[in-house]
Amino acid sequence: MPLSIACQMDPIESIDVPGDSTLALLLAAQDRGHEIFYYTPSILSLRDGRLLARGATLTVRDEPGNHFNLANHRVVDLGDLDVVLLRQDPPFDMGYITTTHMLERIHPKTLVVNDPAHVRNAPEKIFVLDFGHLMPPTLVTRNLEDVKAFRAEFEDIIVKPLYGNGGAAVFRLQPGDSNLASLVELFQQGWREPFMVQQYRPEVRAGDKRIILVDGEVGGIINRVPAPNEARSNMHVGGRAEPVDLTDRDREICAALGPELKRRGLIFTGIDVIGPYLTEINVTSPTGIREVTKFAVSDIAVIICECKDAKRPQM
Repeated sequence: MPLSIACQMDPIESIDVPGDSTLALLLAAQDRGHEIFYYTPSILSLRDGRLLARGATLTVRDEPGNHFNLANHRVVDLGDLDVVLLRQDPPFDMGYITTTHMLERIHPKTLVVNDPAHVRNAPEKIFVLDFGHLMPPTLVTRNLEDVKAFRAEFEDIIVKPLYGNGGAAVFRLQPGDSNLASLVELFQQGWREPFMVQQYRPEVRAGDKRIILVDGEVGGIINRVPAPNEARSNMHVGGRAEPVDLTDRDREICAALGPELKRRGLIFTGIDVIGPYLTEINVTSPTGIREVTKFAVSDIAVIICECKDAKRPQM
């Protein structure tokens, strides 16, 4: 049965068509006959208990430079729709957090994917700490002395903001690098919250795996290999996608996470694994669908849409 679906996302005219996971989801939804309503989070309003969005009916195409049309511009009560896709990109700031509070007013009568309360309560680099036994040695702090002690123990370290995304502001400090104090000062001045420090794992040179889980079950996997002389494997900084098989350790990690992801209503998540270690659990607009689908037998966007359709509350 066709559904009415809204997509809360960043401006659609600026997306990277070949690699955009949101577009993949929208194409799959459109192919299933669903009507799509598009809006951006900046024009979301709460009025007398009704959650209103100014937007338009969206038609999408997998054609760079000609990937969308908008029609029938109007104000919609999102509580009257079947599904809302929460697909705006981080940063995970107070603006983002406020939209989750607003969307929580209509969920689960209107199914919001992912569950807005648990998106708010499970930011990538905080939620993952619940599974510390699967992670590399990790420190969350704002204190220079604690960072110095951590570096003295592990020597080669990674420093990154808690609420960053896309590999932005991720630094590697190798043994002998004299910039530790300056870098910590930069983080202290640039962010009010603590930051994350982790042991550098040399296995990243062989790739950083992105595993997509759909309702807690493995949907697909891709290996992202960093460019030469680059510590980050993110695709937009030169990372290269290649096929890879799940290892027994990957399955162990997924089995540990799956039940909790399902319990929290996190239908679409992307986890990052370096060597034997879990490093992130991505719940705020996860990516990787396009890259995984290039090498997969199944279309991950279709699998996610099927799961979403099945979970929609029956009236």
